[in-house]
Amino acid sequence: MSDHSQQPTVAVFRPADERLDRALALLADLGVEGLGDPMLAVEPTGTQPRTDGAYTVLTSKTAPDLLSADWEPGGRLCAIGPATADALAAAGFTVDIVPETYSSDGLVECLAGEVGGARVEVARSDHGSPTLLDGLTAAGAYVHETVLYRLTRPDGSGVSAERAAADELDAALFSSSLTVEHFLDAATERGIADRARAGLEGAVVGAIGEPTAGTAREAGIAVDVVPEDAAFESLARAVVSRL
Repeated sequence: MSDHSQQPTVAVFRPADERLDRALALLADLGVEGLGDPMLAVEPTGTQPRTDGAYTVLTSKTAPDLLSADWEPGGRLCAIGPATADALAAAGFTVDIVPETYSSDGLVECLAGEVGGARVEVARSDHGSPTLLDGLTAAGAYVHETVLYRLTRPDGSGVSAERAAADELDAALFSSSLTVEHFLDAATERGIADRARAGLEGAVVGAIGEPTAGTAREAGIAVDVVPEDAAFESLARAVVSRL
């Protein structure tokens, strides 16, 4: 653990854009020192979603930034949650459907009764959950997926793994399964994976939702906090209150 005469150090793995800036500002407001170590970078594929679907599903607030100016969705536009819906609205799109539960399962549950026999276009990253495609297909939809962007690990990531291995990390905020995988990849690259895992045992480890927590546990990382609401601010507040 780091020296508690100073502020606790909390690792955050958000992409190096306004999401990381907001995360570090939130942690400062909560009275801890944020250690920014971006574990995700967005690489656009340049591919646009099809426009012949009765439903078009977008699953991240990154997606609207990657749509060309002349793209128009086919049929009803669906967002996986309010953050995606807000980003789409800001880009000038009208969102028709947002599920009550902000997840792939929630979206499948919301659409299952009405997509039988319909074309559904799903546009997302290369790491999208199979739950969405499988669930919509099982509901009788003709599903097509467009990969809008790839999620890669930025060069130079891994300072948090070094701090964990040196017992200098008080908490870690894993905001997706991929942040867990990339943290361990960065640690393995440095030859410190076992020490980094051991260092996290003495820290408060937070996961944004059960899928992320499951990935961490499978990788040998004990998870202490999973917030009720799968939002980054909820995760940060829950972990800091545990500290």
